[in-house]
Amino acid sequence: MENEHCEHCAKTKQRGDEERRKLINRLNRIEGQIRGLRGMVEKDAYCADILTQASAANAALNAFSRELLASHMHSCVVRDIREGRDETIDELLGILQKMMK
Repeated sequence: MENEHCEHCAKTKQRGDEERRKLINRLNRIEGQIRGLRGMVEKDAYCADILTQASAANAALNAFSRELLASHMHSCVVRDIREGRDETIDELLGILQKMMK
């Protein structure tokens, strides 16, 4: 198979070790929360308790997204605008619209 690339996967960002570690740690905690939710459902936990845990997992995922968005704006977006790639603004607006649904 030749080098096929999805247009959305062609961009990459070099992250520092500290940034990568922080993001992965957050995702590991979120993954644990999701596994905990599944366990609660499997054990027939009370609905309100599951919903409370789901809300906490959602808040953790939102915090991850906010952190990643801030990093994206301070690095990728600023760089692209400085290089004259104004289409990055439309991309950012699209991301924000998806996040605000």
